[in-house]
Amino acid sequence: MASSLGSSKIVGTGSFLLVYRRVVVHWRAIILLLILAVATVPIAYGDFFDLITLALFLLFIASQVFWIGRILDLGERFIPGKPRRAWLAIMAGLVYSFIFLYSFPEWGLGHIIRTADYRPQSMLVFAAFSWWFVGSLSAFLLMIAFGAADRAARAAGWVYRKVRTAIHQYSAAADAEAALLSSSRRRFLERTAVLVSATPFVAAGYGLLYERQDVEIVRQRVRLARLPKAFEGFHMAQLSDVHIGPFTTPDYIRHCVAITNGLEPDLIALTGDYISWDPEAQGEVVRVLAGLRAPHGVFGCMGNHEADVGIEESITRLFAAQGIHMLRQERAPIRLRDDTLNLIGIDHGGDLAPVHTQEVEGYRRLQRLKALVMPNTVNILLTHYPHFFDHHSELGIDLTLAGDIHGGGQMSLDFVHRGLNLGSLMGVPYIRGLYEKGGAQVYMNRGIGITGFPIRLGARPEITVFELSRT
Repeated sequence: MASSLGSSKIVGTGSFLLVYRRVVVHWRAIILLLILAVATVPIAYGDFFDLITLALFLLFIASQVFWIGRILDLGERFIPGKPRRAWLAIMAGLVYSFIFLYSFPEWGLGHIIRTADYRPQSMLVFAAFSWWFVGSLSAFLLMIAFGAADRAARAAGWVYRKVRTAIHQYSAAADAEAALLSSSRRRFLERTAVLVSATPFVAAGYGLLYERQDVEIVRQRVRLARLPKAFEGFHMAQLSDVHIGPFTTPDYIRHCVAITNGLEPDLIALTGDYISWDPEAQGEVVRVLAGLRAPHGVFGCMGNHEADVGIEESITRLFAAQGIHMLRQERAPIRLRDDTLNLIGIDHGGDLAPVHTQEVEGYRRLQRLKALVMPNTVNILLTHYPHFFDHHSELGIDLTLAGDIHGGGQMSLDFVHRGLNLGSLMGVPYIRGLYEKGGAQVYMNRGIGITGFPIRLGARPEITVFELSRT
């Protein structure tokens, strides 16, 4: 009996190992089938945004498979005892799964990160995973580009050699020289590939440890044809997308408040998203922003994060108690001597609401906005994102101050070419800086905080000070 039990255990173990080996051997095919299964959903529905999301998802999966494979190669090469690749793959998979799942405890809470999740160890793991995610995906894309360029060069060289062979027969010395050049070329390409693949990881580390809090003061002169004479040289400072949280701390926000006050603006505008996803943080962010000072006051509007977590009313009351006026489908005429400038604020609304609800609420806000415009003076609108900018010239809105996009999703190569950023790739028309259309202007602030991955690359946090002038 014992013998039969033992033999059955051995058979069971052998069957398990056989299945496991088959999985390991055919893991690429299995992953490909899983990806194709996931891909059928958005392709069937034909939603463009879903297709973009799918493309990013596939790139992410491919990058992780590629880099984990390279890590296993290094493990086989440098770990003493030459462990089997299968066991290395199991250990790497367990470590990766732990870090990935540990980095997103809010998945079970409807994507609401609460204060209880702000433990140092949680944030450290999340920061490490964010660095790995951004670095590995960017490096993978660079490696694809590098590999494509290498293949193109090889193809050109092959064509050249074929043409040359047809015209002049190679000598043995020429063949030896070509072999030597080929060997040197391989070494050069290997070293270049290492350098290319390391660059995004270094850049991601820089964006995580330094650039996300490297605040830039942007001075922007805005010409307004209808600006009242008394407001010539009037200065307005803008702060946007504060996103208080574990990576945008109260001390950092106080630093931004001190910088803003040091600019001595006549008026300060806040354009939404004061929290990330934790509604309990509203009291702290209001206390910190209460330190802002300007002779003509501090005004603001609501962002989508306030709407999504349902704190628009409560945070408005908290701001009001500190002397900060949130304009919610309201206007506040700013008077200087005998002239008036009309300041308007409208809500953004929630991004998590059904599309039909967002459209209905957006139409209502547009109708309210029309009623708030004053025809005989400059109208300046505070809004989290300029949904109605195409209508601003006909409405009579001269200048809009907005934010929301974080300079292109916090990651941008606009210094190479304007429009080379995540926001533009997702089809967002207004990303950063000043835009003009039909005489109306909108300024897109990059914000001072972060949401999602705690990394900024090419999109430094920004405090903007505007100087108004007549044309």
